Amino acid sequence: MKKKPLILVTNDDGITAPGIRTLIKVMNTIGEVVVVAPDSPQSGMGHAITVDATLHCRKEHIDNGPQIEYSTSGTPADCIKLARHEILDRVPDLCVSGINHGSNSSINVIYSGTMSAAIEAGIEGIPAIGFSLLDYNYDANFSPSEPFIKTITLNVLNNGLPKGVVLNVNIPNLPKKAIKGIKVCRQAKANWVEKFDKRQNPQGKDYYWLTGKFVNLDKGEDTDEWALKQGYISVVPVQFDMTAHHFIQQLNSWSLNEE
Repeated sequence: MKKKPLILVTNDDGITAPGIRTLIKVMNTIGEVVVVAPDSPQSGMGHAITVDATLHCRKEHIDNGPQIEYSTSGTPADCIKLARHEILDRVPDLCVSGINHGSNSSINVIYSGTMSAAIEAGIEGIPAIGFSLLDYNYDANFSPSEPFIKTITLNVLNNGLPKGVVLNVNIPNLPKKAIKGIKVCRQAKANWVEKFDKRQNPQGKDYYWLTGKFVNLDKGEDTDEWALKQGYISVVPVQFDMTAHHFIQQLNSWSLNEE
């Protein structure tokens, strides 16, 4: 009998968030599941790790599923480190992160705690996928995404991923029948145009709220933003080697060693 794959599940919205509970349910149909997730929301943490405070970890019993669960006081990246080096006795066959409440397409991948957990797993040599649904509501309907998540997960388990590559999967907020399929994409060239709403508290001290809008200037029809707007699930292979390889030759032509 073939041994079930060991699947590590994490997120950035917290261990009780509906998104991760849905992801756990799907993963339980595929393999042996261990959950290590933050004990409170950690959205927008990026790849932060805890270096100036102690980390706490405790076993949880949140529902009646067969999974083993732990909550931590740390960031999503901390969760992966704790799982790999303290909690698990072997390297997982796969790490899945999410399902995030909200988009992590395009430039959002940089800020995402969901994707940073997946990237940290990739750094540890674990094939990894980050899943996000384009609905920021806490009570978002994740059920239409379940069969697609299972399909993508099984494909990664069956085919593997190259070293240094993880998948960023974003799912449109549509009924199952309205989702047209899955498209492999590149990350759109888009960014946030930001500003700060400056206010004063009753004591006369300034404080700020970060505001802004997302602007996509990429007209390509091979991007994650295009696919999502057309009703497709976007799958972007993300590499965490951030070297601009195309610029190395030109940079070597500079007079860097001349006094």
